[in-house]
Amino acid sequence: MKIKLLTIAMLLPAMAMAQKSNFSVSGQIGKLDKPAKVYLDYMDNGVSHEDSCVVANGSFKFTGIVSGIVTSRMSLDHTGQGKPHAIYAPGADVVYIYFGKENMVFSSADSLVNAKVTGSKVYDEFEAYNQQIGGTIMALTKAVNAEFSAASPEQQKDTAFVKAVDARYRRNIAKREQKQFEFAKNNPNSYFGLVALSESAGTHVDVKKVGPVFNALNVDLRNTDIGKELQQRIEAAGITGIGVQAPAFTQNNVEGKPVSLADLNGKYVLVEFWASWCSPCRAGNPNLVKQYQLYKDKGFEIISVSLDNVKEKWIDAIKKDGLPWIHVSDLKGWNNAVGRLYGVRAVPQSFLLDKDGKIIGNTLRDETLNAKLAEIFKN
Repeated sequence: MKIKLLTIAMLLPAMAMAQKSNFSVSGQIGKLDKPAKVYLDYMDNGVSHEDSCVVANGSFKFTGIVSGIVTSRMSLDHTGQGKPHAIYAPGADVVYIYFGKENMVFSSADSLVNAKVTGSKVYDEFEAYNQQIGGTIMALTKAVNAEFSAASPEQQKDTAFVKAVDARYRRNIAKREQKQFEFAKNNPNSYFGLVALSESAGTHVDVKKVGPVFNALNVDLRNTDIGKELQQRIEAAGITGIGVQAPAFTQNNVEGKPVSLADLNGKYVLVEFWASWCSPCRAGNPNLVKQYQLYKDKGFEIISVSLDNVKEKWIDAIKKDGLPWIHVSDLKGWNNAVGRLYGVRAVPQSFLLDKDGKIIGNTLRDETLNAKLAEIFKN
């Protein structure tokens, strides 16, 4: 018995060592102090993580364990107004980065956005990638907002001027997507080649275009979570098109009881993907409620699939928005099995099914949905 106990005791330090952090994200932002706070959100292997750290004499540090390269958002609340303000307020001090099993350091006299970043090979590769594709979406959006803000009040009210600014922005986005696709083709062994292909593929994947480039990627990249997600999107493109029988699924409702899409055969069904944290989803809910009340007695049903991972927040949003239809979720966030099956990469997203379960519309929202339902139920 003593020998066994001794063996177990010897194993404990080894187990503790195995649990040690394999990354750190730290920084020195001038002499910033309480109530300043830094928030770090990152996605690792399909699982979201949240952390926060009070800034003391300009210093902060996060540590943890990651399985590989992760995508993240870090925001600095300078005045203690909370995380939403730190992320979404005008001029928010927020950065979007990738990091891996390394020690990343931010150094700046005043902010995260102006910080110099050292210690991260992943970050250096990310910066080089962005230079090749024309910058991040955030940078392009910031530039177009600056252009609009610099215009005179008269120009800002001029429809032609606004359309011209918007057209330039959309052209820059299109150019960026094309450069991303070329980067993916030319860098099959780069993690950011996979990122580039995933982003440029978009919501509605062109399988003939994207498929061969994906298959040429390094097999280890294809087996990452982002690689598996892209593969599912490619596969979903072939099974969620107009006229195709909607993929069958079963998922639990708020009471934990299974609900199957097949149970709704004989009705027109809107399969709606959303989340409690999705502002556009919540903003569109009043219209969905109105349409449901108009047509529920005529054979219309909604089944909402939530990409939440916290049950309380999911249920609270349902109650607050007064959503009287069917709700399901496996509470796995972006790893929701139905979302993956349908290739959902952004919310809100929807698929309208006829009485036989065939897809007759996708990405219908607000007026486009209203018009389609009015057409269906005109008699």
